[in-house]
Amino acid sequence: MPLYRSTAPSKSFFIFLAMVCLVSGVWAASAPADSSAPAILPKQFAGWQMDGAPQATPDAHVADPTNADLLKEYSFTDFEGATYKSDDGRTLKIRAARFSDATGAFGAYTFYLQPGMAPEEIGDQGSSAEADKRVLFYRGHLLVDAVFSQLSAMSAASLRELAGVLPRPAGNSGNLPPLLAYMPHHGYQTNTEKYAEGPLAAAAIGSPLPAALIDFGANPEVVLGQYSTSGGDATLMLVEYPTPALAAEHLRRIDAAHHATQPQAGVENVEDIGPFFDKRTGPIVAIAAGPLSQSAAQTLLGAVNYEASVTWNENTYFDKKNNVANLLVNVILLCIIVGAISLAAGVAFGGARVLLRRYFPGKVFGHADEEEFISLDLADPVGRSGTKASGNSPQP
Repeated sequence: MPLYRSTAPSKSFFIFLAMVCLVSGVWAASAPADSSAPAILPKQFAGWQMDGAPQATPDAHVADPTNADLLKEYSFTDFEGATYKSDDGRTLKIRAARFSDATGAFGAYTFYLQPGMAPEEIGDQGSSAEADKRVLFYRGHLLVDAVFSQLSAMSAASLRELAGVLPRPAGNSGNLPPLLAYMPHHGYQTNTEKYAEGPLAAAAIGSPLPAALIDFGANPEVVLGQYSTSGGDATLMLVEYPTPALAAEHLRRIDAAHHATQPQAGVENVEDIGPFFDKRTGPIVAIAAGPLSQSAAQTLLGAVNYEASVTWNENTYFDKKNNVANLLVNVILLCIIVGAISLAAGVAFGGARVLLRRYFPGKVFGHADEEEFISLDLADPVGRSGTKASGNSPQP
């Protein structure tokens, strides 16, 4: 009987393979959809303990059924809510919305911010409404709405501790838009600053321009605020476009719509908001609207001046050609390299000469008894003074 070993897979092997696939499928189904995103709310902080499991969902309608589409416009990603309890029986309800960057969280914060709220030093910016026992703040890319059952002297301190343990955005997603720095401070009315990234937010914050004239397809950023002037309250609105050329083009459209006496085809009319003044500074279109005089409008618009800034995002100490320190370093390195090459060449030449004279005497550098160097004997020869005088020499 010939001896052989079967190479066909056994039945037990197929059973084992099926079990592995089954376990892998069950584990994959039970794994969270996005394990890279950390949980928003901690289990405990500052003496507050989470009561039960948190409510986590990517559905914006759970976060705010009325303004779900507006939250999506601010790049909403997910929501988490929980109820906390303290040892003295008080409760704290926290609703936290996460956005793709700090710009979205700031925009949503300005949307929910009410003029009557008092400023609080919580997170990046916060405010409170004592009547509602409510505190609203944003931290990085998170917007947090906290409602206490009873306020205490330590309520703000506990929320500061909460803000310190919240997850932070990575990289540049934690930076706010530079446009906010161009809003003037003089005459600004507290809690009236609003930020918009799309037509829904622009309409919700009371933009003096319709969304069609702003043209959100050009990726502008919009911020506005209320200001007190000599003629009354006015709205200052800044619209920043990607380039100055786009800003100039949109300013022409705005002026054409403002000065049009009758509706024109293809031209959106500016809303009836009273006196209207505008200007362009760099890529920013500034608009002052409301019951204000021309001089007051010029003063308000004159406070908005774009200044281009260049930011290096790499070290420039030793990588720029016009850097003196870099020049000195290169000179020193060159001297070291030239010295090393010279030393190596001298050793090689001298060693080769010694070896050639040792193994090939008389063939390359002449005979061994020959003088190696030419010398001039300038001393007087011995006995020169005793040489025989010529017959023509004068006799003494």
